[in-house]
Amino acid sequence: MLVFFTAGESHGRGVFALLDGLPAGLNVDRDLINNDLKRRQGGYGRGGRMSIEQDRVDVLSGIRGGVTLGSPILLAVWNKDFDNWKEYMDPWDTWEGMERYIPRPGHADLAGAARFRHKDLRNVLERSSARDTAARVAAGGLLRSLLKILDIEVYSWVSRVGGVGFSGGFNRRLRDNSSVYCPDIDATEAMEKEIDRAIKNGDTVGGEFKVKAEGIPAGIGSYTQWNQRLDALLAEHLMSIPGIKAVQIGKGVDSALIPGSKLHDEIVPGKPKKRQTNNAGGLEGGVTNGEAIEVTCTMKPIPTLMKGLASVDMRDEKKVKAEYERSDYCAVPAASVVGEAMVILAVCHALLDSFPLPNMDLLLDAFGSHRKYWEGL
Repeated sequence: MLVFFTAGESHGRGVFALLDGLPAGLNVDRDLINNDLKRRQGGYGRGGRMSIEQDRVDVLSGIRGGVTLGSPILLAVWNKDFDNWKEYMDPWDTWEGMERYIPRPGHADLAGAARFRHKDLRNVLERSSARDTAARVAAGGLLRSLLKILDIEVYSWVSRVGGVGFSGGFNRRLRDNSSVYCPDIDATEAMEKEIDRAIKNGDTVGGEFKVKAEGIPAGIGSYTQWNQRLDALLAEHLMSIPGIKAVQIGKGVDSALIPGSKLHDEIVPGKPKKRQTNNAGGLEGGVTNGEAIEVTCTMKPIPTLMKGLASVDMRDEKKVKAEYERSDYCAVPAASVVGEAMVILAVCHALLDSFPLPNMDLLLDAFGSHRKYWEGL
């Protein structure tokens, strides 16, 4: 079973990812991890923090000579900005001056204070910050090495920013050349203008992105328990990304508008069995059906606004404007990279549940046998 946790604060020493349950003998490509970290930092509409950080992965345990040992893996992405905050974030003796007592609408500030009984909201926002997603991307980047060996590919693209949508297909070259990670030149230009309007108005803008996983044989996941269904794992992983308010699989909400005779993916003869359509998004009964997994995620606008939303000073109950913490104007492109990582984590969770083996040779034999069975079914 794959175990995954993160730790760290936005302005602390770094953010960290713990992975346990990976087989020994996996050759890890460090460039895959660092390339994903670099893409997460990009995208039109990002804030000033990204000009400070230059994220790269550091391995603290579980890998030797570029190969997994089978023991827990601890990854670190160090915060360069910690140099400017070490007096305020020192674990033993903190300085005064960066406390926060005015909760920001749309953030975890007030809810987190209620949960943990914090007086200083700095204790909430440091951990609830989207900086944590750097650790998630590092973990997903590492697991790409596993999926690559299994001939499984996961990729994403931005399909909406504000009122500007794109409904076309994926093209990696166009996606990678786009400032908003949208594989269309005209849509990219229109999305940039949408972000520019938000910046001019002191506002923020959300949108949607899609993630696709190709090459997964049928039979991964399980319908026998609710928490083993791969669609449930995908929803859980993707909804955990800060700012994500909806996750759809396949046709998603449009499924309610389509008659059953036209929605369900008819099976055609062949080995392996194929579908005429993929409205189910590659999953039936919580199990992969041989088609590509397709998900769509909706992200709300970043709730940190320069103009400030109405709030309350918790020290005296006075009506005030929420304070501004350095933030993005649009984080949808970056969130699409995080979405890739979370889909990778969910898929690997299901794969390692299906083939819980201690080393790569055994896993490859078992997975290869399963793929061969599926292709002959």
